[in-house]
Amino acid sequence: MPPQPASTQSTRTAPDRERTAERLLASSAKLSFNPLKDVDWDADPVPGAYYCPPRHLSLYGTDLWERMTDEERIELSKHEVASIASVGIWFEEILMQMLLRHAFDRDPTSNHVQYALTEIADECRHSIMFARMIAKMGVPAYGAGFVAHNLGRLFKAISTHSQTFGGTMYVEEILDAFQREVMNDDTLQPLTRQVSRIHVIEEARHISYAREELVRKRLGPVRRRYEQLFIGLIVYYATTALIHPRLYAAVGVDPKTGRAVARANPHWRATKVEMAQKVVSVLDRAGLVGRTNRWLLRAAGVLA
Repeated sequence: MPPQPASTQSTRTAPDRERTAERLLASSAKLSFNPLKDVDWDADPVPGAYYCPPRHLSLYGTDLWERMTDEERIELSKHEVASIASVGIWFEEILMQMLLRHAFDRDPTSNHVQYALTEIADECRHSIMFARMIAKMGVPAYGAGFVAHNLGRLFKAISTHSQTFGGTMYVEEILDAFQREVMNDDTLQPLTRQVSRIHVIEEARHISYAREELVRKRLGPVRRRYEQLFIGLIVYYATTALIHPRLYAAVGVDPKTGRAVARANPHWRATKVEMAQKVVSVLDRAGLVGRTNRWLLRAAGVLA
């Protein structure tokens, strides 16, 4: 009997994959958003309200923080949210291309591929939503920085299955942890709460899809070390890119000084550990955390 095409094999040998995708497609049909209509883009900012919880700001608790006025602290929160959102756009654009590569060799009539395409559509809307939020706040889209941006150019073209879904799990989970707190805090700006709520609800499906794909892959000892190294690089560059040092100038802080103070700030390090705790545990169970990459995770500030 001649060998079956890869697309046929993938559908026939993974009924659990099809059931997962069927469930996620049904959820998408039931609860999805149009950010152009479901966010109140005309509302003015609320005076005196932060854009994210102050304790999650990179300079919180430092001497620089103590010298800031309330207005400067709120301004810092606005710029840091914009920086994180712009990194979210950077990674979502990478993710969309990785998902297209994943779908390219598979059966388009399968639920699995159709959910991949549904997720790509979600990510298109999320990127537009983040971009509109940044524009509405009147701050720059800082981006991931030169090195991370260009490494992303390479990564989206050569990533493996484990890197695609492990990287997706990492970035989406840390954003999810951050935004869940934002959306539930009624003292914060309504704009960031609305954007966070939409992203959290829809990303829950994306995280489920990535998690189940991640654990399906069985890795040998040599391949596992290779994948660990690349996952470590993803974690390092995605995490260190979250807060662009250029934003500190907006509150009168020298960018080099701000970056150095943030790196040494135990409050900021604790925030990163807290945001990454759940996903690092998932990556560990999938065999993607080990001595090959623990040093990179510690350098990124996500391991205590």
